[in-house]
Amino acid sequence: MNRKEDLYVTESEKSVKQFVADFAAKVAENAFVVNNADTMDMQTTFREHGGTVPDEFDLHMMQVCKPTKADGSLTANPERSILMPKFVMVFSKDGKTQVRYMSYSAEDIAALVPNDPKFPESLAQTFAKIRSMIDEVK
Repeated sequence: MNRKEDLYVTESEKSVKQFVADFAAKVAENAFVVNNADTMDMQTTFREHGGTVPDEFDLHMMQVCKPTKADGSLTANPERSILMPKFVMVFSKDGKTQVRYMSYSAEDIAALVPNDPKFPESLAQTFAKIRSMIDEVK
């Protein structure tokens, strides 16, 4: 794994709430979904389960999926599932909206799911698409 290549770090001039709304709309335009729309606001989720976080805590963990691609991929090889949850993290820090996204290179994917020659390139394309959608709305 290469932190500089795999961890995407960027900022947005938008508020966390606005970025989250705009990103959710963008993923929908591209046949992706936010699987956890009702639980991605971690302040609410933590508090609902007895956690204590300050009012200014605004982390959103957005799980992005493309069901029309994931269905065939996981049917073909359930070993792929370890790399399927894709989370875009959105939070504020030092007065700016921060966005983080972890992806993996084709080489890393091949090492984690060996003997599956088509999967690394396919998943790398999905990782790149998610990064491009982040860039489009930031």
